[in-house]
Amino acid sequence: MTKPQNVGIKGIEVYVPSQCVNQTELEKFDGIAAGKYTIGLGQTNMSYVNDREDIYSLSLTVLSKLIKNFGVDTNQVGRLEVGTETLLDKSKSVKSVLMQLFEGNNDIEGIDTINACYGGTSAVINTVNWIESSSWDGRDGIVVCGDIAIYSKGAARPTGGAGAVALLIGPDAPIVFESTRGSFMEHAYDFYKPDFTSEYPIVDGHFSLACYVKAVDQCYKNYSKKVTKDDNKTVGVFDHFDYNAFHVPTCKLVTKSYARLLYNDYKADPSKFKDLIDEETKKSIDSLTYDQSLVDKNLEKIFVGLAKEQTKTRVQPCLNVPTNTGNMYSASAWASLSSLLYYVGSEQLQNKRIGVFSYGSGLASTLLSVVVKGDISKITKNLDFDHKLSEGRVTRTPEQYLEAIELREKAHLQKSFKPSGSIETLARGTYYLTEIDDKYRRQYNKKD
Repeated sequence: MTKPQNVGIKGIEVYVPSQCVNQTELEKFDGIAAGKYTIGLGQTNMSYVNDREDIYSLSLTVLSKLIKNFGVDTNQVGRLEVGTETLLDKSKSVKSVLMQLFEGNNDIEGIDTINACYGGTSAVINTVNWIESSSWDGRDGIVVCGDIAIYSKGAARPTGGAGAVALLIGPDAPIVFESTRGSFMEHAYDFYKPDFTSEYPIVDGHFSLACYVKAVDQCYKNYSKKVTKDDNKTVGVFDHFDYNAFHVPTCKLVTKSYARLLYNDYKADPSKFKDLIDEETKKSIDSLTYDQSLVDKNLEKIFVGLAKEQTKTRVQPCLNVPTNTGNMYSASAWASLSSLLYYVGSEQLQNKRIGVFSYGSGLASTLLSVVVKGDISKITKNLDFDHKLSEGRVTRTPEQYLEAIELREKAHLQKSFKPSGSIETLARGTYYLTEIDDKYRRQYNKKD
């Protein structure tokens, strides 16, 4: 078999749930200062689901739509891998549930990959590596990633969200993966889910933000090292990347993280910044220890300012979807990339390099890059975010959002159970839960 060329993304489907809550309304409802969620976090709306949808239904919905909209021959799929941290079973995989959509084709490699928000990216890397390996049988691969991100009442609740992404990966693709990747893995208790009786995580918020920023630094250094062949050189964020997409816990964190890449460029070669940073400011920056630099507000402000214009053109398009859906966890980086593709468009992206940074607490992270080498207008047309983020869904009140969360709490770990949430807003083609029997087996219907 000839070696596959231009291995990359051939199709993308993004599932945006049919209900959301407005963050300004949530601020009022929570009785906190106006702008805390919208300006402070950079969030506009937050997607959510009731007890009718779970990780099985989200995955079935997004995968079935990918198959339909891109005319996928299910016999020509040789690998299917799922990235998620929304677990319904400690043994049975989401991938095994999705096999219902591959009738007549049981020879499909891949399984679930779990580590907080990083599982989807690990699944993508595994799929690309499979296609480029001696084990490849000539067929395409599919990655499904998605999550339902909800938090207990408190400061973290507005950083939730929900959604799923399915990627068709194969040779001769218009969005091509480059071979260079920089990863950073470390043991950290910043966000974790040890309590199986609850959907809610345990979060050390400030520590998790510092972990994310540290991961940005280390992945960028490791990526740069492989390109420059020099441990002390960076590729130059403005020179090397035309655009950047990120895992998006909050949009504000991404703005700061893009600026952080520029700070790494400064550390690698301060002389390039001599006309941008005065001597006094330089002294204050250089006096910081590394740990201090992770949280220093003055440093952050300086580089956010220096990166402001580039952020508008090169990063903001990747945030249009996340600010309106919230955090999709393992699908987040790929929803961010999809947002960028849609809002910049096929013509402007030709031969452009996009950096994609993925982070999962605990922690695992990677910076990789793709280059758009062909027409992606079919992909962008299918994404149709103008519809999905407006008339394609219904904005609910904070009270209705809380009712949905309470329904999910009551449904958690149940058997002999019938969900009671409304299916009225679900779009055609959406899978939804109808019952859980006395042996915890889950049954679904597809909305006509």
